Amino acid sequence: MITIGSAVMVAGFLTFSSIASAHVTVKPAQSMPSAWETYTIKVPSEKDLPTTKVTLKVPENLSFKQYQPVPGWKTTTEKNDADEITSITWEAESGGIEAGQFQQFVFVGENPAKDGELAWDAYQYYSDGSVVEWTGKEGSELPHSITTITENAATATPAAPTTDGHDAAATEDTATATDEATGTTTDTAPSTDMNTMPMEQPASSNGLQVTTLIIAIIALVLGGVAVMNSRKRK
Repeated sequence: MITIGSAVMVAGFLTFSSIASAHVTVKPAQSMPSAWETYTIKVPSEKDLPTTKVTLKVPENLSFKQYQPVPGWKTTTEKNDADEITSITWEAESGGIEAGQFQQFVFVGENPAKDGELAWDAYQYYSDGSVVEWTGKEGSELPHSITTITENAATATPAAPTTDGHDAAATEDTATATDEATGTTTDTAPSTDMNTMPMEQPASSNGLQVTTLIIAIIALVLGGVAVMNSRKRK
């Protein structure tokens, strides 16, 4: 017979599942070879703590080109000896991404010339100092996001002109100050209003609705069982 304890366990499992599904992701999931693609990393806060920093490793076969500044976030990049950007970090200047919220960061990269996969390793830092490493393979508990590079991609960004080396789709200049000694680039003039970006309903809200529905169904079942037991005793 189903008990109240079982109902609580089911509710807890469903709530955990809805939270665990809110992964850090990079879109699009497909793109064309050699295209200058505009990528978006979506970062939800899964804990009851704000996310204060996110670091994204740039896949070795992707050429990182530029990023879109975000008000309230400091953006820095790291480079290797060949002056190629190997990682980008967004750090909140105050607050951060609160529980039940998400933030999106946009950047442009030139895809490799051949078909393959881009694995996006991401590191999510919370205000208590804990770090969630989204570096696992597909199907793992903490998977990294994957973009498939293929000629058969449904949508693709046209390759940028070779005359000026800039993204043809970019319409706003990004003001930055570059430290030549360290190879670190920092935003100095954020110009993008994130309020104009489309918002999505947090995954935790859907999880709460599912949990509430399950508890209601279990309550009805328990009530029916109690009535049947009462009639048998009579």
